[in-house]
Amino acid sequence: MSLPVTVTFMLADWIAKGLADGSFERVGGVIRDVGTKQVVSWLREQGSNTSQVPTLTDTPNNLFNLFFSSANLVASGANAAVTGKGLADVNQRLGGIENQLGKLGQSVQITQGILQVASAVSILNLGVSVIGFAVIAQRLKELEKRLQEAQKLLNKINRKIDLSFYANFRAAIELATNAFTMTKTENRRSSALQAINRFLEAEHIYTQYTDIELEQKSQIADEYLLTLSLAYLAEARCYLELEEHDTAFRRFQEGSIVIRSRIQKYVDILLTSNPAAYLDPELKGQIDLRRLTRIYQWIDPAFDENAVFELQRKNLFKIAKDPQKWLDAIPAAILTPVEVEGGWFGPSHDDLKQEAYKRLPQVFEVMESMIETNRRFESYQTEVQAISQLGISFHDWLKLTPSREIKPDGAELMYIIPSKPLDL
Repeated sequence: MSLPVTVTFMLADWIAKGLADGSFERVGGVIRDVGTKQVVSWLREQGSNTSQVPTLTDTPNNLFNLFFSSANLVASGANAAVTGKGLADVNQRLGGIENQLGKLGQSVQITQGILQVASAVSILNLGVSVIGFAVIAQRLKELEKRLQEAQKLLNKINRKIDLSFYANFRAAIELATNAFTMTKTENRRSSALQAINRFLEAEHIYTQYTDIELEQKSQIADEYLLTLSLAYLAEARCYLELEEHDTAFRRFQEGSIVIRSRIQKYVDILLTSNPAAYLDPELKGQIDLRRLTRIYQWIDPAFDENAVFELQRKNLFKIAKDPQKWLDAIPAAILTPVEVEGGWFGPSHDDLKQEAYKRLPQVFEVMESMIETNRRFESYQTEVQAISQLGISFHDWLKLTPSREIKPDGAELMYIIPSKPLDL
């Protein structure tokens, strides 16, 4: 029986064209029509599944490396085509003038359409099919490590965090992993349900922890938010392994409501009492109105650049007239005075201001990362819907690969294209 999808390592010209002219958009791991919202392709990473999680404690160099060492990097040839030198190198490698133009044009098209994937750091992969229990365990280990590092700072303000539940979460992942290596169906299902119960417990615990940290506008709210995302994902993945597609879809739906509302609260915190701070002249060349608009469009798609500018028009004058007011209200999620060295009487206003503006570009990247994580989580719903609508089992979906193509060297993405766009 032929599958109702085409699987390829090369992005179809018509999809690349749609991405370039704006008629298609990438939302998480799916490419869809902007007008109809029909899904025209899924993206699936190939190769390394390791990825880092950005935090406010990362240095600019570390964040730079995260973006370009992530599992989401597009094929290096396509990225090289962005620069003049890259174009020259590609031309030298391709034989024949006509062949050069054709392949180079395709490479540039791919870059134009998928470059946003390369620049988006997220704790989640593009598809639920490539973030199994081993990957979840690795991401969880990263988050736990970052919380341990954050504890050093929290000790300075007499706060302690309880990391004991991470051990329970890890045990649940091991239980789920073992469950799906069992040969007897009844044993597999029984162990999987035990793991699911533990993941449900983790969801309740980390929802509570997240809410507490959001209320305090703390620097570890994002770590708990990401842990909460992994708990929902692990639970849904168990249902998918059991081929319980409807239940997995429902849990993704319910998880999306819980996670998105809290990510929006976190983004609101990071936007600060005066978001115009991100448009300060000191940040020219790092953050512009276009990037700020994309943040607001995630909150409300009706926003455009003009609407965002009008929203910030008065704010620009307020922060210029009284920068101290903004600095006094800056949330702990961005900066606490104990982090800044000062004289005998603590850090001065100028010390705090300098450190705050130094951190804003990194904070902005954290906002973008959290939004990207949310979009990927929500796109998992469409993937599960597609599996059911196309009549493919989850395990067959996992095995999808191009049947007649040889994987190009360095290819990092695979495209799953339905025979016709899907309403999901």
